[in-house]
Amino acid sequence: MAVSFNQIPSDVRVPLCYVEFDNSGALMATPVMEWRVLLLGAAEPDCDGPLMVPTLITSADQAARLWGRGSMIASMFRYAKRQGGILETWGLAVPDPDAAVAATGEVTLSGACSQAGLISLYIGGERVRVVAQPGEALATLAGRLAAAINADGELPVKAQAQTDKAGSILLTCRWKGATGNDVDLRVNYASDDALPKGLHVACTAMSNGAGAPEMDGIIAALGDTWWKAMACPWLAKSERDVLEEWLDTQFGPLRQQECQVFGAFRGTLAEASAFGNAGNSELVSVMALGASPSNPWDMAAAYALTAATSLADDPARPLQTLELTGIRAPAREDRWNMEERNILLFDGMATYMVASDDTVQIEREVTMYQKNSWGMADPSYLDVQTPATLGYWRYAVRSRIMQKFPRCKLADDGTRYGAGQAVVTPSVIRAELVALHAELEEKGLLENAEAFKADLVVERNKDDRNRLDVVATPDLVNQFRIFAMQTRFVL
Repeated sequence: MAVSFNQIPSDVRVPLCYVEFDNSGALMATPVMEWRVLLLGAAEPDCDGPLMVPTLITSADQAARLWGRGSMIASMFRYAKRQGGILETWGLAVPDPDAAVAATGEVTLSGACSQAGLISLYIGGERVRVVAQPGEALATLAGRLAAAINADGELPVKAQAQTDKAGSILLTCRWKGATGNDVDLRVNYASDDALPKGLHVACTAMSNGAGAPEMDGIIAALGDTWWKAMACPWLAKSERDVLEEWLDTQFGPLRQQECQVFGAFRGTLAEASAFGNAGNSELVSVMALGASPSNPWDMAAAYALTAATSLADDPARPLQTLELTGIRAPAREDRWNMEERNILLFDGMATYMVASDDTVQIEREVTMYQKNSWGMADPSYLDVQTPATLGYWRYAVRSRIMQKFPRCKLADDGTRYGAGQAVVTPSVIRAELVALHAELEEKGLLENAEAFKADLVVERNKDDRNRLDVVATPDLVNQFRIFAMQTRFVL
């Protein structure tokens, strides 16, 4: 018998017409890669939703019902869903760490309102407005402002007017941990904001928040699901080291379930530079938030969903100019200039730019990878497109080989096996890889097919005759980042 059947046995004698189906040749195009995005975030202490359990979320309201309207993770989903797209999105709600401390801040009213007007207070970039009346007592006004803050329900803080300090409002983060220190407090952000005449408002920055979840516990909760992208608010050095070890394992040849993590960091230029230089992972990309009023976790969620949506469609296409909907730009005088942003890009920090209409857009999505194992500068994993494209290349190779040759025998080239036999040789696999490269070149993911074909090595392993060893050198397509032209004019 020359044909290798999968289901019809060779020893059947009962007369009948037997027809089996084999889909090994049905794959005629490169596969569509499924992307799952996971948002990690803190839950409110009294929430009813599951904790430390990945949960499929289809709307921001669902996240709010599960983990509290004012929780970090509900806010992240509100920003994630504003980016559009239809990627499968999950949430992992994390409880307050043991012995953690909630961050606090203060808003202080002073002076005397002489003309009715609006107080515009911004908490994490979200505006709270109350009317101030002439001659109104500061304690009364502070109580009304505190009530407006609490009535919002989606803000990351709770407010309490201080009875022993007229005009003072104590703000306490809804969850415990150091992340609460990054909630921005300010007055009069928008161009039309103005305090009522005679009234003054001062904000004392959020501080004294301490503690972070154990990253080992979070990783254990991830399970065996293949998460392609993740937004993580806990990226201090100690947590990031643990996370990166897991990411490296996922990216490795035995797991082959690469995941890319997106985050955001609030701090000065020097602080952001130091943060970036303390990392070196090609699978982590952190946006330097600077003086933006928006919360870092909201930026992380917006960045992760925007990046994942584009990379899922085309892993090689640059993200520059894509808008991060809802993220607020810093005040004009607080925005980093080109030189400062260039410094950040050399220090492993992704950057954004602000359009003429004040929308925030991705400028360059670099990873934290900067140096090779010898400590030398290495741009090989500079942008997030490189690991994303490599992941797709590997996925396409695996899909093609496993689909077309699932139960084949292995023989040397030149073996005279019969037509229809489930036998594969090195030259067959070589031809398949060359054809796959051509398909990916047509999709705009690879280039230089002739060089790939010339350098491709496919051979049987000398020690294990059941194994085929391959050396492939795909040339990943690059991104159009910079246009440089010298104009030599003539008068």
